[in-house]
Amino acid sequence: MPTQQTSGGVRERSRVREPRKYKVIIHNDDFTTMEFVVKVLTSVFFKTEKEATAMMLKVHNEGQAVVGVYCYDLAASRVRSAVAMARRQGFPLRFSIIPE
Repeated sequence: MPTQQTSGGVRERSRVREPRKYKVIIHNDDFTTMEFVVKVLTSVFFKTEKEATAMMLKVHNEGQAVVGVYCYDLAASRVRSAVAMARRQGFPLRFSIIPE
């Protein structure tokens, strides 16, 4: 690792690393409507109507889908917003956050 000379002696340079990324996964349930899932994906996760519809169908058919990959703070914030939106409408929509 390269070092940097300073007036007080030698100190190590620290490496700047990219923050760890996390996958946001949406899970299927039997109660949340398909239209509402598309609405959440477009308004909270900023997907296009076409992307949101394709993702909703994948969740419906396969049980889950990756919504996006974000730094942890952004992933957690979007999941909180989406879950709050679902609870206000009475839906049990679920998400999970896992390391990439």
